[in-house]
Amino acid sequence: MQPVRFDKLKRILCLGAHSDDIEIGCGATLLKLTEQQPGLEILWVVFSAEGVRNAEAKASAKAFLKKAGKSRIVVKDFRGSFFPFQGEAIKGFFETLKPFQPDIVFTHYREDRHQDHRVLSDLAWNTFRNHAVLEYEIPKYDGDYGSPNFFVPVTKAQLQRKGKLLTTHFKSQSTKHWFTDELFLATPRIRGMECASPTQYAEAYYSRKLVLL
Repeated sequence: MQPVRFDKLKRILCLGAHSDDIEIGCGATLLKLTEQQPGLEILWVVFSAEGVRNAEAKASAKAFLKKAGKSRIVVKDFRGSFFPFQGEAIKGFFETLKPFQPDIVFTHYREDRHQDHRVLSDLAWNTFRNHAVLEYEIPKYDGDYGSPNFFVPVTKAQLQRKGKLLTTHFKSQSTKHWFTDELFLATPRIRGMECASPTQYAEAYYSRKLVLL
């Protein structure tokens, strides 16, 4: 398996089923990494962003990637909530991502109860079998949180920046009862407690296999 040095990252692939998934799942981690390693190259792929959410996805990604050395934003138009029935087409698109050869792939938690999220997680592992894959978590009504085993300490300022960018760029989600700054701080505070983060906050991931140098 391809080993990873987190102080020597060059390329990161971010996969999100819907327009705000990457930001919610690993937004503060990406802000931290692009601050610490300004030469990073990031490929940011959103698989479903319908209507106004297409423009929201592109604007938000651009804001989150402001400090990246090089970035490319791809927003696809697969039908949301129907990924299991579009598997062949989605798999075909995954094959086009192989040449990027990322050091880390950020994708959805494999046990997430949203069917679109599970499809992307499975295909990420199918496509990038020899890469470091970190599965992020998305808070939702389903109550499908697990017990992550990989933690990235982040600062409250980074989380507040994440929350501000989310609420600024995703106006279409503002009426949802869970889409609040308070929630975007709450989950990282719990994960920060679990890993005794020196900042009190952390974003958490599920790592199936990882080789560190």
